[in-house]
Amino acid sequence: MVNICVFASSSNNLEESFYKDASELGSLMGQNGMNIVYGGSRLGMMYVCASKVKENGGRIIGVMPQRLHDMYGNAEDCDEFILVSGMRERKAKMDEISEGVVALAGGFGTLEEVSEMIVQKQLGYNKKPIVLLNTKGFYDNLINFFNKIIENKFAKKGTEELYYIAQNPSDAIRYIKEYNQQRLLFSGKF
Repeated sequence: MVNICVFASSSNNLEESFYKDASELGSLMGQNGMNIVYGGSRLGMMYVCASKVKENGGRIIGVMPQRLHDMYGNAEDCDEFILVSGMRERKAKMDEISEGVVALAGGFGTLEEVSEMIVQKQLGYNKKPIVLLNTKGFYDNLINFFNKIIENKFAKKGTEELYYIAQNPSDAIRYIKEYNQQRLLFSGKF
């Protein structure tokens, strides 16, 4: 089993297609021997995905700061629940215990989390697959912005290889599996 960190919206008021992709991703993760590392609540797309991972044989690992736990904590649904002191520690712990990252549609928190993971990979602190699940073209403008960064030489050509744009959940799972198999072949371990 590998741990996949999923960043996603905590909103319960989104268009149904976003929850559908979160549900499908979670089902596929569980069916493919993947656990979820997520924010630890019962809110939004993150919980939809987590609950489907568990229904399909995977484990749920929640990571949450004490302050948020007091308002939204969901330790009872998690196989493992890790309390941390703040948001920076949360991201560090999620990074530490995961072998891959998927960003579903989300707000500023999701953007900040996945951006940090891309920078960590760019600087060589991790070699994990990073996937943006582009439900309904949600990330199209961000991808254009990333391309503008590269075109204007704020980042090197090839930086776009640090992340993968998946158009559907099965594409995301396929990419993670292939990426980690290649890493395993070259390193002899995960």
